[in-house]
Amino acid sequence: MPQGDWYILLIVGGIFIILGVIGIVWGRYEEKKYYDALTARTDVREYVSHWPERPQPGALKVGGWIAIALGVLMLITGVIFWLLS
Repeated sequence: MPQGDWYILLIVGGIFIILGVIGIVWGRYEEKKYYDALTARTDVREYVSHWPERPQPGALKVGGWIAIALGVLMLITGVIFWLLS
């Protein structure tokens, strides 16, 4: 990495962390909305048995955690390059 480009890692890492938090919040919102809609129905079989599976909210949350982990790693790498320059 060229001298002085460490700030790009900090910016991209921060963006990943922000996107990760958005993904986690969005996943929780979708999950809550889905289960609230099911409890309003008279047939709650799907709510009780969790069948068929709905992976979308869980995928959003997992993707959010992955983005946060990558963002933290990029921030740490950027700080290390900054300290070494």
